[in-house]
Amino acid sequence: MNQQYLYWLENAHDPEVKQELESIRNDENAIEDRFYSELAFGTGGLRGVIGAGSNRMNVYTVGRATRGLAKYLTEKYEAPVVAIGHDNRKNSDLFAREAACILAGAGVKVHIYSELMPTPMLSYAVRELNCHSGIVVTASHNPGIYNGYKVYGPDGCQMTDDDAHAVEAAIASQGYFDAGKADFEECLKDGRIEYISQELIDNYLAMVSKLAPGCEKEAAALKIVYTPLNGSGRMPVTRILAMNGFSDVTVVPQQEMPDPTFATCPYPNPEIKEALQLGLELMKETGADLLLATDPDCDRVGTAVWDGESQRLITGNEMGVLMLDYICQKRTAEGTMPKTPVAVKTIVTTDMARRVAEAYGVEMRDVLTGFKYIGEQMGLLESEGRPESYLLGFEESYGYLTGTSVRDKDGVNAALVIVRMTAHYKAQGKTLADALRECEKKYGAFRNGLENHSLPGQDGMKKMAAIMDALRNDPPKCVMGLPLMRVQDYLTHQDLNVATGEAVTMTLPKSNVLKFYFGERVTAVVRPSGTEPKLKIYHAVRGDSPAEADQLLKDWQEAFAAITEKLKA
Repeated sequence: MNQQYLYWLENAHDPEVKQELESIRNDENAIEDRFYSELAFGTGGLRGVIGAGSNRMNVYTVGRATRGLAKYLTEKYEAPVVAIGHDNRKNSDLFAREAACILAGAGVKVHIYSELMPTPMLSYAVRELNCHSGIVVTASHNPGIYNGYKVYGPDGCQMTDDDAHAVEAAIASQGYFDAGKADFEECLKDGRIEYISQELIDNYLAMVSKLAPGCEKEAAALKIVYTPLNGSGRMPVTRILAMNGFSDVTVVPQQEMPDPTFATCPYPNPEIKEALQLGLELMKETGADLLLATDPDCDRVGTAVWDGESQRLITGNEMGVLMLDYICQKRTAEGTMPKTPVAVKTIVTTDMARRVAEAYGVEMRDVLTGFKYIGEQMGLLESEGRPESYLLGFEESYGYLTGTSVRDKDGVNAALVIVRMTAHYKAQGKTLADALRECEKKYGAFRNGLENHSLPGQDGMKKMAAIMDALRNDPPKCVMGLPLMRVQDYLTHQDLNVATGEAVTMTLPKSNVLKFYFGERVTAVVRPSGTEPKLKIYHAVRGDSPAEADQLLKDWQEAFAAITEKLKA
């Protein structure tokens, strides 16, 4: 029998973990699945299925990671301070307290939210409380069987690659059942652990209120349906809307209160229509102009609006374009556009945003996938003495941020910008769907699609690596009659012109990402997900008309999916 399993069976005393270990005593496959590897502490921290074993999220894997973080912090700083937050997932509060007790036991001062809070509010607390690090316990938009543990640096961004590797090395030196944990209640009494104040929460909401252009006189006419998808967004989103004059807000009752089972939305991802179904139905019943949905840790926002008699879901790419165009419009009209404005997007996000930026004289910067790279650009602008140059950062996966007080995508901030923008267009007799069509007329018809290949388990990881190797070493030379013209390999830093054989060195950090250019109007970006067992392929096309772009994307995705399926076989 697996020696690791026997070791855990002997030493694990948490009732939930102990019970699960006992239940699989004679199941070799279940034991193998829980112990074939350790949860990797990557640049996004830990994420995995909740359960017993080294390959699961539990108090022992969280504890080991926290001991490693404590080792890293106490060696780097004289008196380290950490802020901790958590969402509504199963065991999130338990894991947050476990981390607080271990840090306090190691001599690290802890500030912790007393109740669930959105991820961006943790980023804000790190900066406002002058912390050296931050932890948020969440698995974002994953199904309820998952939880996670994200670590932040002193700038409020998710930890940099170099620091994450240093923490990973420190974790490797720790055991799962090491001693050293302090008592939570005693630490509250002696000040080693403090609850984050209501004043800081109020300050965050006041800060967010200043970041959305628009005027309150347009707010009263807007009818909104909102769903927090049983997550952490209910308090801050409803408060920020009320503070800014949006009083006609109906919250989806079945999804209003925290629920770690996500009974009405098994995959609580606002990118997915099924997760929004109850909100869409309530939008019809109430005649609301707009549906807002935030994911469980409230860093992403999904939306739906009316397009004639039908409801239209706005994609992350479309919303980013709308927000950038709206912000540029308003700030130009108000005379508040900075002298050297900058917007930031990820390499898998629509190039339509680049056209918007060019129209308003805004510098558009491309970064790797992951909002910490957007946060890094904010830090660079700050170091140059021009933080006011930053207008907007966004990624296609429904993450947006204006302002620099938070350094991660912010669903509360984005919700306010979106409702003010919707009210602005409603005052002109338009919906966001109308505004999108106007953008297409000005900037061109761009379409984006995402191909997700779920490859779970040890075999899935091997298959994902094999597909990446195959595409890297022998990419398709022609698809749908479109020749491969350029290959960007972010792992080798080579940008290759296929026709000439010439290559230039790229400057972005190394990452296992490939970008292919076919013809003049089609690209495909392939990368393994950093948070889920998935291979993600991002397709982007441009057409001379919306209809042509729609058809090109449909045909292209079918053709490329056939290639991917062959590689998976």
